[in-house]
Amino acid sequence: MKYLITGYKGQLGYDVKRELLKRGVSEEDILAIDKDEMDITNKEEVEMVVKGFNPNVIFHCAAFTAVDKAEDMSDACYAVNVTGTKNIVDVSIETNSTVIYMSTDYVFDGTKDGLYTEEDNVNPKSVYGETKFLGEEEVRRNPKHFITRISWVFGINGHNFIRTMLKLSENHNELNVVNDQVGSPTYTVDLAKTLVDMAGSDKYGTYNVTNSDYCSWAEFADFIFKSNGKDVNVNKVTTEEYLEITGTKQAYRPRNSKLDKTKLEENFGLLPTWKDAVRRYNIELEEEKKLVKKI
Repeated sequence: MKYLITGYKGQLGYDVKRELLKRGVSEEDILAIDKDEMDITNKEEVEMVVKGFNPNVIFHCAAFTAVDKAEDMSDACYAVNVTGTKNIVDVSIETNSTVIYMSTDYVFDGTKDGLYTEEDNVNPKSVYGETKFLGEEEVRRNPKHFITRISWVFGINGHNFIRTMLKLSENHNELNVVNDQVGSPTYTVDLAKTLVDMAGSDKYGTYNVTNSDYCSWAEFADFIFKSNGKDVNVNKVTTEEYLEITGTKQAYRPRNSKLDKTKLEENFGLLPTWKDAVRRYNIELEEEKKLVKKI
């Protein structure tokens, strides 16, 4: 089996490669690339690279994920998330490769009461959410596909909410954090394991894939501080209050990002709870600090 990973320099792409190596896949059977090595918006370049490697599975982790910037850079966001995905899918069909695509909770408007299932109607309210759904539609042209709707991602190889909170805790003893957006923080180490499980399966389709249990951003922040021994008071505010306090303008964010994982549980098993994931990520951060000190 040969595996191609796009967006390797991101949090998820990095951990997908680590997971493949852990399972005994050799380096020469993994092509982990980023935009420097392959511009997914360039059809000819994509064809040359993918056909040259001829993978069995493509983990398509590359994406335009700057949610707020996407509102003013819709053409660039569309080029990466839609045209880029189309290019990947076109060549995947030619090479008979399975495509595993990362989508998002932003395909929903977040107004539903209760959990979102894979069958619920989408209604993206941001450029980012819309382009990721259009990417999903491209991926569905390949019968051998997995679409994974993920949310609130954190991993060792990049910026994320946990790193931001810990950085802010160095010079703040009080922070305003949104309490009316609820979802599931998701650790790329856990996510990567499920994605690699999918790569060896033919249970194709759309799946909600996040860590178990739910929280608001404020509850997430509070747990980050407590689990890291930081004495920071979290003021729970509404989205509107936060925007007023900070004077910022943001793209639309779903209030309810609770995704139902019944289908995931039946086919691949549930991911651990988000609290368990944060504890293990804290350990990974400590190990990272030790490595930096040694260097």
